Amino acid sequence: ASVVKELIENSLDAAATQITVEARSGGLGLIRVADNGVGIGCGELEKAFERYATSKVSSLSDLDSIRSLGFRGEALPSIAAVAGVETISCAGSELAGCYLRLKNGQVIEKGTRGSPQGTTVTVRDLFRDFPARLKFLKSSSTENGHISNMVSQYSLAFPEVRFTLIIDGRVVLKTPGNGSLRDALVQVYGVETARAMLKVTSPQVSGLISPPELSRSSRSYLSFFVNRRWVQSRILSRALEEAYHGLLMTGKHPITTINLSLPYEDVDVNVHPAKSEVRFRQEQRVFTLIHNAVRMALMEQMPVPMLRSEPSRETPVSLPIERMEVISMPEAEERLVEPPPGESPPPRIPILRVLGQLSNTYIIAEGPDGLYLIDQHAAHERVLFERIWQGRAGRGVEVQGLLEPITIEVTARQGEILRRRWESLADYGFAIEPFGERTYLVRSVPSVLGGHNLTQKVLEVIDSLDEGDASPDWEERITISLACHGAVKAGQQLSDAEMKELVRQLEQTSSPRTCPHGRPTMVHLSSWQLEKGFGRR
Repeated sequence: ASVVKELIENSLDAAATQITVEARSGGLGLIRVADNGVGIGCGELEKAFERYATSKVSSLSDLDSIRSLGFRGEALPSIAAVAGVETISCAGSELAGCYLRLKNGQVIEKGTRGSPQGTTVTVRDLFRDFPARLKFLKSSSTENGHISNMVSQYSLAFPEVRFTLIIDGRVVLKTPGNGSLRDALVQVYGVETARAMLKVTSPQVSGLISPPELSRSSRSYLSFFVNRRWVQSRILSRALEEAYHGLLMTGKHPITTINLSLPYEDVDVNVHPAKSEVRFRQEQRVFTLIHNAVRMALMEQMPVPMLRSEPSRETPVSLPIERMEVISMPEAEERLVEPPPGESPPPRIPILRVLGQLSNTYIIAEGPDGLYLIDQHAAHERVLFERIWQGRAGRGVEVQGLLEPITIEVTARQGEILRRRWESLADYGFAIEPFGERTYLVRSVPSVLGGHNLTQKVLEVIDSLDEGDASPDWEERITISLACHGAVKAGQQLSDAEMKELVRQLEQTSSPRTCPHGRPTMVHLSSWQLEKGFGRR
């Protein structure tokens, strides 16, 4: 993916309007980036592969105002040092293209060949002679996912450029290149997501953001560009999250594509070897620019003022309870369904009598030693987690067939996850089949996912697996994701019978005191605390 990034940046700096990226075997077998940019003259091509050579810095003053994406002149010689490289480039004033082939950094063949204007760089057998590097690379499917994400990000940064991505012979991304960010977003995230996005417009901040009802479970959908350079920035992420404060549920994150335009001299782009991080001269001003622009767009979408009142200090009656005991276990083993060999299982909760429901979120129950408040979502998560985990290991997961299959559009990264985990998802009750380049049909799902917003639930389950191909706990992650999306939600009214049944099922679980994420399922207010609060002690 780093090789692809450097070559794409060179193409963009060469004013290309069409860029085609091809990768095979995760990029180890082949990477080819072809563009229709200005090209490199025959007298300059060999020089481009010399260390420190660059055409993007012509004077010392340029270093204080970097306007190009790639500027240090280290990419091409670094790539040629660890792979076989072929380059053919034709400048607009030349009748034929110049050809160059290098191995281990040395030119072994050169000449002229017929070629349209532009540059094509082909990289073969990356790291073949460097086994120490090879053994630290991920699987081909994981590397393909990184490449897909890289190309997707630059297609959003440059919607006027037509990007085509081909992985192992399959076209996985093709943007129109018509200058419309929303049209580019259609190809990356799908029609429904692109249609729902809100436009951000301010003198220095532009892009698209999702409304609060459209969210994801990870931050991987946050795309930030500074002067159209894709960057990772804690400052920008924090400003964005502050703008959504009070509008998103805990653990949810928006989908955003934001470009910040700043004077070039106010941004230091050379603080990270891969140029993926930047430093701002005025960080607080940058924070304010992002926060205000995003918040304004959100408030225009939701014009009704939202009041967040603080508890009144003049409340006439107060209960002087000193503290509430949180029933939780700090040990990591609390998340497991079965305790480790040789250890006794955690103590169960006492038999509880359901009294009612508070705020359609908490079940009020009486125990032998006081009052219990049970988080209905967390409790149901624990119940479903153990049911799915044990069902998968035993008689199988309960499956719900759909009367009519639903259609989902996936990103290039999600497509790679589906291809990698196809059979594994089937073990959990998913029947998903291709229905076009980036479209899939879902014919059945685990029964716990039944209900509304089934499309979004399926996509979020797929996203939960995006943690690397070799991660040992992916089975636990998908089980947690299914339990989370299938559990009753906060704010959902339950009948007395439903509350009693949920508490009964929670009592029978092996770890009833925490949800699969490690949060407590209940808090306990002891009889002693109640008596002290009412002055009986």
